[in-house]
Amino acid sequence: MPHIHTAPGQVDNTVEVFIVYRDKVLLRLHDKYKVWLSVGGHVELDEDPNQAALREVKEEVGLDVTLYTHRQTPSFGEADYRELIPPFFLNRHRINATHEHVTYTYFASTNSDNVIPESPQDEWHWFTKTELKNSKGKIKDSVRYYAITALETLAS
Repeated sequence: MPHIHTAPGQVDNTVEVFIVYRDKVLLRLHDKYKVWLSVGGHVELDEDPNQAALREVKEEVGLDVTLYTHRQTPSFGEADYRELIPPFFLNRHRINATHEHVTYTYFASTNSDNVIPESPQDEWHWFTKTELKNSKGKIKDSVRYYAITALETLAS
């Protein structure tokens, strides 16, 4: 999806999802930036971050996932009210000199490792904890930290 905010200094809301299958976490090699990242993208104007996370995963890798919640999510039985699954992490980071993201970082589990990429040239890999720990210089520190934390939280 294109950027929602286009004026310099505006900030886009985005989601990223660290998907765990058994003892591995899925990362993709970003085609534009050539760095390993999680699945994710921009939150559209008509959706909340939970919906965006599920949509991005389905679009980018064709997987059905369950977002992880680290606390009980209450239900109040009110027709016009819905509690959202909170992100595991929340950060703000600069993309370039005029563009920033606030990113909701989710963990999710899946029952399949059968990735159906959005585009045939997309490069994906299921990383083990050992591979992540040995990837210094190849994976950003923040991505490695989140991926290892997702594995420690959700791996079977």
